Amino acid sequence: MRTYYDGLLKAIPNLHIEVQQRDASSDAVVVEVIITERHQGVWRDLPPTGRPVCFPLCGIFVFDDDDRLAGEKTYYDRGTVLRQLGIFLEPDRGLGRIATIIMHPLTVARAFLRTALTRSGHN
Repeated sequence: MRTYYDGLLKAIPNLHIEVQQRDASSDAVVVEVIITERHQGVWRDLPPTGRPVCFPLCGIFVFDDDDRLAGEKTYYDRGTVLRQLGIFLEPDRGLGRIATIIMHPLTVARAFLRTALTRSGHN
């Protein structure tokens, strides 16, 4: 966890976390937050873009019998973050279609064949 957060805070040094909702049980805490700031350092081998990011994140923190943090799971839409950083291209738009065909030719070919066979009545 330390490595993950060290990397995140280097990439987004002025990270702002706005808590939207929190809930606790006897062995876990669930927190929903909004993360905002600018991408100013390397993140997952992606050089800094200087672009702003704003995305929701849900964190589940579980504790052991001595009330020490035993683990954490976070959920967020990485596609939203990559889109905001200018990395993700929508596959239903011009550049996104080209990128999808180049990066995933077999998947696109299978989908095309499946659609063609369905339209021609072959299942």
